[in-house]
Amino acid sequence: MEEEDKIEESSVRLLTSVGSGGGGESRWVDGSEVDSESPPWSLSEENGAREGFGSMRRRLVKKPKYDSLDVEAMEIAGAFGDHSKDVSVWHTLALAFQTLGVVYGDMGTSPLYVYSDVFSKVQIETEIDVLGALSLVMYTITLIPLAKYVFVVLKANDNGEGGTFALYSLISRYAKVNMLPNRQPADEQISSFRLKLPTPELERALQLKDILERTSSLKTLLLLLVLMGTSLIIGDGILTPAISVMSAVSGLQGEIHGFGEILALWFFSLGSIGLYNLVKYDISVVRAFNPIYIYLFFKKNGKDAWSALGGCVLCITGAEAMFADLGHFSVKAIQIAFTLVVFPCLLLAYMGQAAYLMKYPDSANRIFYDSVPDSLFWPVFVLAALAAMIASQAMISATFSCIKQAMALGCFPRLKIIHTSRKRMGQIYIPVINWFLMIMCVVVVSIFQSTTDIANAYGIAEVGVMLVSSTLVTIVMLLIWQTNLLLVLCFPLVFGSVELLYMSAVLSKIAEGGWLPLAFASVFLCVMYIWNYGSVLKYRSEVREKISMDFLLDLGSTLGTVRVPGIGLLYNELVQGIPSIFGQFLLSLPAIHSTIVFVCIKYVPVPMVRLEERFLFRRVGPKDYHMFRCVTRYGYKDVRKEDHHVFEQLLVASLEKFLRKEAQDLALERNLLESDLDSVSVASRDPEASGSYGTEELKIPLMHERRFDESGTSASEETTSALPSSVMALDEDPSLEYELSALREAIDSGFTYLLAHGDVRAKKKSFFLKKLVINYFYAFLRRNCRAGAANMSVPHMNILQVGMTYMV
Repeated sequence: MEEEDKIEESSVRLLTSVGSGGGGESRWVDGSEVDSESPPWSLSEENGAREGFGSMRRRLVKKPKYDSLDVEAMEIAGAFGDHSKDVSVWHTLALAFQTLGVVYGDMGTSPLYVYSDVFSKVQIETEIDVLGALSLVMYTITLIPLAKYVFVVLKANDNGEGGTFALYSLISRYAKVNMLPNRQPADEQISSFRLKLPTPELERALQLKDILERTSSLKTLLLLLVLMGTSLIIGDGILTPAISVMSAVSGLQGEIHGFGEILALWFFSLGSIGLYNLVKYDISVVRAFNPIYIYLFFKKNGKDAWSALGGCVLCITGAEAMFADLGHFSVKAIQIAFTLVVFPCLLLAYMGQAAYLMKYPDSANRIFYDSVPDSLFWPVFVLAALAAMIASQAMISATFSCIKQAMALGCFPRLKIIHTSRKRMGQIYIPVINWFLMIMCVVVVSIFQSTTDIANAYGIAEVGVMLVSSTLVTIVMLLIWQTNLLLVLCFPLVFGSVELLYMSAVLSKIAEGGWLPLAFASVFLCVMYIWNYGSVLKYRSEVREKISMDFLLDLGSTLGTVRVPGIGLLYNELVQGIPSIFGQFLLSLPAIHSTIVFVCIKYVPVPMVRLEERFLFRRVGPKDYHMFRCVTRYGYKDVRKEDHHVFEQLLVASLEKFLRKEAQDLALERNLLESDLDSVSVASRDPEASGSYGTEELKIPLMHERRFDESGTSASEETTSALPSSVMALDEDPSLEYELSALREAIDSGFTYLLAHGDVRAKKKSFFLKKLVINYFYAFLRRNCRAGAANMSVPHMNILQVGMTYMV
C-alpha cells in the first residue's frame, strides 16, 4: 500500500499564492502541474541573473498555472447557479403525497403478511400472545422508521441524496478511503464538494480520518461493507415482488399509473378498516402501548417468541427506501408523509387486526382479508393487488438507481442505461438488470411457493441493509458531524442492538429460505469487488507506465512522426501524466494529429457537478507541441448522454477561451515584471516613495478564482477590466494568433477519437488467486460489459483503436 500512497500523494499538492496587498490565499491545483508533465517556464526565470531584484521578484511574481478553468459554461456562466428550492408549504405537501407511491409502497403492504408469519411460529393461546405481538410491531415501527430514519438517518444525506453509496461518497470526501487514487485537490473546489466542518470534537474527527486513510485494511473493510449493503438491496429487488404480489394476488399483469393516488387510497383503507375493527371487536388492545407485554410475550413463549421476531421485522420492510429514494424528494416531505400518514395508518391497521384476533384467533393465517368487512372485500382485494405491484416497481427502480451509483463509483461493470424521462434525471431503466430480476423472481416463487419461506429470506436482506446504514451513519457522526461521543455511542447501542437482535432471529431461518439473500449478496459482492479490484490495479499500472515528459521533449514538437491537421481526442483514465497508450499510437500510426487533447472522464464523490465546474483544462508540454489535458468530472447522479458534436463544440470553445486566458496571464506577468523593475529603480532614487503603480497593481491576483455573485457576473471579469491596456491587447499577440489559427485549421480537418482496447493480465510472479481473479473473472467481466466507446455516439469512421496489455 506504500505504492498507493505515493501515487495518491502526487495528486494532492497545495500551492499558495502570496500577494502583497491581498494577504495569503490558498489555491488547489492539479498535482500534475508540479510533475514532469510540463517543463518549468516563467518570464521571471528569464531574468534569473539579476540577483539584485531576486527577492522582490520572488515575493511579487509567481509562475502562472492554468487549471480549473470553467470551460463548459462558456459565456453563459452563472446561468446554472444554485437556485433555492421551492420550500413553500404546498410544494412540500405535494412532494409528501408523491412519496406515498414511491417510498412507502413496500412498508404499506406489510400488513398483508406480518401477523400470518408471526403466528406461524407462535400459537395464539391467550391475549398475551396477541398483545405481545402487537406491542412488538408498534415499538419496532416507532424505533426504526420513526426514531432512526426520520430523525437521524435522513439528516445524513449527501446534498439531498441518500443510500449506502451516498454515505460512502460523503465519507470519501472527508477521508481518502476511495481505493482508486485519482483524487485531485481541484475536485475540492466543486461547490457540492466543499462542506463546512463544525469545530467541536474536531481533534477526534481528525484522528479517525488519519486512521482511515493510513489503514488499508479499514479502507477495504469499509468498501466491502458498502458493497454488501448494495448487494442486499439488489436482493430486495428480487424478493419484494415475490412476497408482495403473492401475499395479495397472483396473475395480474399490466402497467399501473397514479402511484401516489393508489397508495394514498390504500393507506386510507388500512387506517379506516383498522379503526373499524378496533372499535367493533376489542378496543382494549390499546394496552399494547405498555411495553410490559413484550416481556410477558417472551416469558410465555421463550424460544418461539425469539423465532417470531423474524416475522415481526417484516413490519418495517422498505424502511431503507426512506433514505435510498431521498434524491427524488426532500427530507421534510418524507418526514411529513411518514409521521402524518404512514405511521398512524399502519398503527391503526395492526391494532385493528389484533382486535380481530382477540375474538377470532383461528384467523391468523388469513388475518388481513378475514378482518376486512364483507362488503369491502373485493375493492380491497383489487387495491391490495395494485399496491403490491406498485411496491414492487418502486423497489426495482431503487435497484436501478443503486446499480447506477455503483457503476459511477467504479464498483460495477458498465451496463446499458436508458433514461426514461427528460424531466427527471433519476428515472432510469437497465434492461439487463430488469431481465435478471424478473427471472430470479420467477425462480424464487417457483422454489418456495409460500410467503413464509420468502419472508425468512426477506427479513435477512432488510435487516442486513439496516445494519450497514447504522454503521455508516455512525462513522458520519464521528467524522463529519463530530457529535458528542456519548450521543454517538447511543445510536449504535440503541438501534444497532435492536437490529442485531432481529438479525439473530432471521439468521436462524437460513435453512428455511434465509440462505437465498445471502447467496444473492455473495454473488453480487464478488462481482462488484472483483470489478473494483481489477480497475484499481489497472489504474495503478497506467500510473507506473506513463510516459516521461523528458522523452517527448527529446522527440521534439513533431513527436518523432508527422503532424497532420486535425484534433485527436485520446481517452484515458489518468488525471495526470501522459498515458502509455499514447506511445502505442505514435508507434502504430504513420502520423499524429496537430492538436492532441488527453480526455479523462472522472466520477467524483458528489451527487452532481454543475456545468460550469465540470471541466479542468490545462496545457501539456511546450506551446509548439499543441497538447492539452481535459479532465471531465461527473457526479454519481449525473447523466452522461451528450452528443459528440455538442461535446466537440464545447471543447473547441473552451480551448480557445483557455488559450486567451493563458495569453492574458502571461501579459499580466510581463507587465508586473516591468512594473517591478521600475518601482525598484524609483525606490533607489526616492526611498520614501511608496504606493507606486506597480505595487498597487500587484494586489490583483494572477489567477483569480472565478466566483459569481448573485447577478451572475464573474469576479475575474472585474479584475480583467482593471488591467492596463497593454495587457488587454491580446489580439496583437502573434503567438496567440498563430496558435488560434492552427487550432481553427485542425478543427476544419475534423476530430478523431483515439481509444485503447486494453487487456489486463496478472504478472507471472503473482500468486494463484490473483491470476484466477484477474485473468479469468475480471477478464470475463470486461469482455461482457459495455465498452467505453459505446457510451459515445461517435461514428466508427472517426474512431481509432490500438490494443495494449496491462500487466498488473
